[in-house]
Amino acid sequence: MHRFLRKEGCNLAKYILKRILWMIPVMFGVVVIVFTISYFTPGDPVQNIVGMYATPEQYARKAAELGLDKGYFGQLFSYIWGIISRFDFGKSFLSNLRIVDELEKRFLITVRLGLSSVAVSVLVGMPLGILSAIRQYKPIDFVCTISALIFAAIPGFVLSLVCLLFFGVKLRWVPVGGISGFSSWILPVLTSALPGVALILRQTRTNMLEVIRQDYIRTARAKGLTERVIRRKHALKNCLIPIVTVIGGTVAFVLAGALITENVFNIRGLGSYLYTGILSRDYPIINGCVLLIAFIVCVCNLLVDISYTFIDPRIRAQYSSAKEKTKNIGQAAKREEAAGA
Repeated sequence: MHRFLRKEGCNLAKYILKRILWMIPVMFGVVVIVFTISYFTPGDPVQNIVGMYATPEQYARKAAELGLDKGYFGQLFSYIWGIISRFDFGKSFLSNLRIVDELEKRFLITVRLGLSSVAVSVLVGMPLGILSAIRQYKPIDFVCTISALIFAAIPGFVLSLVCLLFFGVKLRWVPVGGISGFSSWILPVLTSALPGVALILRQTRTNMLEVIRQDYIRTARAKGLTERVIRRKHALKNCLIPIVTVIGGTVAFVLAGALITENVFNIRGLGSYLYTGILSRDYPIINGCVLLIAFIVCVCNLLVDISYTFIDPRIRAQYSSAKEKTKNIGQAAKREEAAGA
């Protein structure tokens, strides 16, 4: 038994290591793509800083100070080398503050908002999806389905503004901006979570309807198992992989929507910082925020991939060594020969 667990642990470690190694070229590609887009975007950040009446000497001196006097490959190499060697994303063109310091201040705020929104999406969307599936074509199913379609169709900025005006301004139930206390998190988390609730609800309903019609579910009912046991141990377990995949995508959706949510509710997170950089053409801010958000999404996808191995043992078995697979095939052949004899 201990030997089996040790082998399973080694296989899982190999799988995790491979997924971590795959993050390296992904992050490198993100750095190159984002930097290239920023570099070739119309506009001159040096001109924006020194003003249109600056002399050529002033312009050249400021460009050299910001490191923008080099060509494309020179700037790209300097940027990547700064990240690798010193974990330095540069300084803001306008405020001259280090990007890393600002990201440290705002990172936890955005992560807290994102994780809270995803948690609400899962805790509300999955039960409603299961309830909608087992009560198909009943009033509760129609209510859940129509609500999911409405919240999935409403743009994020419209939903945020409507909730802000109704609950914050008209009813005055919650604060309308900032993060001064627990109540100030309610509206940002709610508006970020509702599209995720709609997505997870629809995905859970679709997969549950497909699973509960399978033959093994009818067999479980024929054995006399209760409906609660069938749904929890048989139906839900076999439809978790697509649901977990959607949950991983919801994280990226929430982080991307933080740009709107944080600006509407005046939250000083990564989204508002990125928005400030976009408006002022402050390319180091844009590059640093996008790179950090991409890293968070990669980590979430890694966790989703790892969760697959616990949900479905067949995925974990794919990463066993060739020697183990050959040994298992040989043992299976011997068992078949013994059974035939």
